[in-house]
Amino acid sequence: MKSYDVVVVGAGSGGLMAAITARRFYPDKSILVIRKDPLVTIPCGIPYIYGTYGTPDKDLVPIDRSFERNRLDGLVDKVLGIDRSQHIVTTYGGEKIGYQKLVLATGSEPLIPPLPGVELQNIFTIRKTVPYLNYLLDAMNQARSLCIVGCGYIGVEFAEESRKGRPNLAITVVEMVDHCLQQAYDKEISVKIEEALVGMNINLMLGARVEAFLGEGKVEKVRLVGGAEIDADMVILGLGVQPDIELARETGLMLGPTKAIQVDRYMQTSDPDVFACGDCAEKISFFDESPANVRLASVASLEGRIAGSNLFKQNRAHVGTIGVVSTVVGGTAFASAGLTEAQARAKGYDVVVADAGSINRHPRAMPGVGKIVVKLVFDRKNMVVLGGQIWGADSGGEIINILSGCIQHQMTADDIATYQIGTHPALTASSAVYPLVEAAEIALQKQQELSSAETSLD
Repeated sequence: MKSYDVVVVGAGSGGLMAAITARRFYPDKSILVIRKDPLVTIPCGIPYIYGTYGTPDKDLVPIDRSFERNRLDGLVDKVLGIDRSQHIVTTYGGEKIGYQKLVLATGSEPLIPPLPGVELQNIFTIRKTVPYLNYLLDAMNQARSLCIVGCGYIGVEFAEESRKGRPNLAITVVEMVDHCLQQAYDKEISVKIEEALVGMNINLMLGARVEAFLGEGKVEKVRLVGGAEIDADMVILGLGVQPDIELARETGLMLGPTKAIQVDRYMQTSDPDVFACGDCAEKISFFDESPANVRLASVASLEGRIAGSNLFKQNRAHVGTIGVVSTVVGGTAFASAGLTEAQARAKGYDVVVADAGSINRHPRAMPGVGKIVVKLVFDRKNMVVLGGQIWGADSGGEIINILSGCIQHQMTADDIATYQIGTHPALTASSAVYPLVEAAEIALQKQQELSSAETSLD
């Protein structure tokens, strides 16, 4: 039996980053990464395999190169069981592998609703294996009418990419809540996303719930609650994911409120020699430490960095999940970090909200010019930033990352208004109207106006 100092189960965003970080912090340790599939896809790129990439082969992590560069051993196999008392991992291939420290990065599985007909052929979830994705693409090439259930990121991005790949394909998106991407954006921004989709001749059915899938062997129709039916010879279920906790449960690790693996701020489980990261691990909100049902590759990478650093010594602590997301719909970038205005109000915050827009280059004659708008949400009590949303030019995808840092370090509106920025005519908005800074200034002005109005009433 071979033994390693560190064994990582899973080579997705969390597992790979945990292994790489462990190598950086503990250069003399032996590290093995066990993965189920020889090819590892980039999760965020999966919707683009049809319209933009044309094949899953263009959406792969260079896994072997990463292993070689970081001196990691790899094994393609599936873990059958874990004996925590003996510190042994057993695989389906018959391997028995000893470990000092174990990292579980088993990821997640797509949510499949328990609806009549869900087992019919040509109903797909979004799985991260290349053979399955090739099967999905073959079906897409033959489909006449596509129904996407769910208008979160998977639904929105698959809808647009399907339109790129098949200009004449009938596409309908069914969403049970009132607006697309409602968990990430306030209403006025969700409406802009919806308008972009409708402009691509994508039919949106919002506030609608699927009752059953109909067909003989293959799906033919989708029936909604209320009796309406949609023609569909292909269905994509984009309803989110649930943590893959089979191994953790079988080996007796504690689970958290969202039925993910319970971890502390160092990503350590109820067993001090076992860590967990990524979609399989429990999340807590940065804002109030409540359970956070956020499953993102970026969060998995962060947690992998934390877990890998703490295996033999506590080096890093997780501050809680902020939730930073972005996408492009109809050529417009949309991005969000932290709490939306609606979410902040629902949590009981008295908020000050401000937005500011400008062009992303200066002057207007610069090539590549486009508009960008930043909306910021502040806690009126102390003017600490709680969240923000951005839409417009592509640079919003990086500005949202700056904003995430402002949120994580609890910067105030005045901190952001006096943020030291660098600008260039070909790269950024003018320093005089930089939208992140300008929105903070407007928020401070609004706060003063509110305070003055209250004083005058007294």
